[in-house]
Amino acid sequence: MARYAGRLHAAVGDRHHVASPLGAWLLLALAAPASTGEDRDLLADVLGSEVDTAARAAADLLADPHPLVAAAAAVWMARDYVGTPGFRRWLGGLPAAVTKGELPGQAGLDRWTREHTFGLIDRFPIDSTMAYLVLATALATKVSWEMPFEVAPASSLGAGSSWAGQLDRVLRTPVGRGAHMQFISGASDAGDVIVHAATAVGGLLVVSVGARPAVRSESVLAVAYDLGGRLATGTRVERRALADLQLGEGPLWELREEMAGADSCSAVLPAWSASSRLDLTDPALGFLAAKRGLVPAQDPWEATQAAMARYSRIGFEAAAVTGMAVMAAALVPARHRHAELRFGHPYAVVALVQDDESPWHGLPVFSAWVTKPENASADEPRPIRPL
Repeated sequence: MARYAGRLHAAVGDRHHVASPLGAWLLLALAAPASTGEDRDLLADVLGSEVDTAARAAADLLADPHPLVAAAAAVWMARDYVGTPGFRRWLGGLPAAVTKGELPGQAGLDRWTREHTFGLIDRFPIDSTMAYLVLATALATKVSWEMPFEVAPASSLGAGSSWAGQLDRVLRTPVGRGAHMQFISGASDAGDVIVHAATAVGGLLVVSVGARPAVRSESVLAVAYDLGGRLATGTRVERRALADLQLGEGPLWELREEMAGADSCSAVLPAWSASSRLDLTDPALGFLAAKRGLVPAQDPWEATQAAMARYSRIGFEAAAVTGMAVMAAALVPARHRHAELRFGHPYAVVALVQDDESPWHGLPVFSAWVTKPENASADEPRPIRPL
């Protein structure tokens, strides 16, 4: 997952954004068993495991979601869609937790999105008007910190921070251990990094990692995934001893000596929120290969993720919906036909009773074979109405 996250964030770049690499990975893992040949090998490399292993992992996650993380997946298709030779077999092999059915229309997709993201995302990220196949995953969390942050003046970020002049207030970790963890770590390619981890009610851990400004975003994200995984699983993390560091103010911390107490750290960081729409069509992300396993035609397609997150004094909430859709090629305007029927040679005529309440109903009363046509008259008398 950390490896796939690196691919996804690298494709997005270093602009402000939020993403759910897990949401994208889950969709790929569900779609991958339909692939064959080189595409299957490519997906195994992207997923970081054999295709069947990834599919089983996705099934396990969806069958037993964590209480703090709502998870859902779905496949919808046009009623008459046949797909590749292995499509029906793939469809039948999907986990029971995956919703399957006929395309519900844009309003239905939007409703599914809201239901599975606690309303944090309003709309499905793809316009499905022309789609005949749609795959989707949704992940969402909405938690409160075990111990809320305190509020501090933005100047606490330090004179070297450009944010200090843009903000009025920031978050400061409260006094007390357990709910917040902060330290300096040096065991990474990014050099020394600062780490803050906040625990939410129920156990969700949200880890923040900062490095020197010159370090590239993908390197810092990789460190955050590594350290976050270690902290969440109780694996040892190397921490710098404060006694080994130089006193004074630097780009990542200010270190001073105090007469009382033991060595300790606190953290100040801004509240933040982000809302992103991410294009996942980069071949390195695997969706093109997954699409070829499901759809025999070269029809237009789209893979997109809508994601949001909010990090505040009292808690954290985030949601992401990942969608892949295949659309019908541009429609050729329908040609409507008109036929002018011309009785230009001998023809037959039959007159029948049409009255389902009469015993005469359906009886042919008169019939003719017309071989001698006559001129039509513009002033001939109207037929006499029946009584």
